[in-house]
Amino acid sequence: MKVAYYKGCLASLSAKELDSSTQALAPKLGIELDELDAVTCCGAGDIHEAEPDYYLHLNARILAYAEQTGAETLMTICNVCTLNLRQADFQLKKDDELRARVNTNLETVGVPPYNGTIEVKHLLWLIADGDGYEQLKQVAHKGLKGLKVAPFYGCQILRPSKLLGFEDPDRPWSLEAIIQACGGDPVDYPAKIKCCGFPIEAGADVMVTPCPLCHLSLDAWQSKLNADRRKRGRAELPPMPILHLSQLIGVAAGLSDSELKFKRHVVPVKPVIEKLQV
Repeated sequence: MKVAYYKGCLASLSAKELDSSTQALAPKLGIELDELDAVTCCGAGDIHEAEPDYYLHLNARILAYAEQTGAETLMTICNVCTLNLRQADFQLKKDDELRARVNTNLETVGVPPYNGTIEVKHLLWLIADGDGYEQLKQVAHKGLKGLKVAPFYGCQILRPSKLLGFEDPDRPWSLEAIIQACGGDPVDYPAKIKCCGFPIEAGADVMVTPCPLCHLSLDAWQSKLNADRRKRGRAELPPMPILHLSQLIGVAAGLSDSELKFKRHVVPVKPVIEKLQV
């Protein structure tokens, strides 16, 4: 399946390991990536709040270039990018006057028009169901050997459900299905659908998230959390390795260290790998 591939800004900069593992994994899953080069950040939440019209133009431009690839799907690897692009697509499709004005502005800077002919889907959605899921089960030959994995969805891959709509935001199942297909044991805990919570108390070996912004928060802030706990005279929490979705599947599929790039993480992933080697 050929898809237009929008990796967003984090996977281009501070989370390059997300892009490299996705690029290495995609061919194994039967996904041909047509990477978008001449595109910008989707605006995250900042531009959306401060300059909503500018945000619409940014995302219309990304969607327009994605349409030019001829693919039916624009694949994302970030929750925030997924929501922003789908929300802009929703607004532009329902408002003819808005769409015409945005396209006129795009034309003045040499950008092709937005036509509303491509669907934005997260990598998670492409491999959690249907043909993608069947391919995943074949690819994950190395397996996770019963590794206890805490799924963390984050908020912007589930809500608002009218814009996302892949699964029930209160009872999601996609990450659990992928973990099981890879030979892991999903750990259930209440905070998995909240905004960047820590599931350390649930007995997980590792945590997986489909969002690089959630990954950044969860991976980078554990040391500061423990520093705060020490100041309060409370016991430190054990380190919890955080994996990107493509890295977790990549481990099960036998991708190399150079493709997974675990050395870029703040919390060491080595204990997880060592446990799988036992």
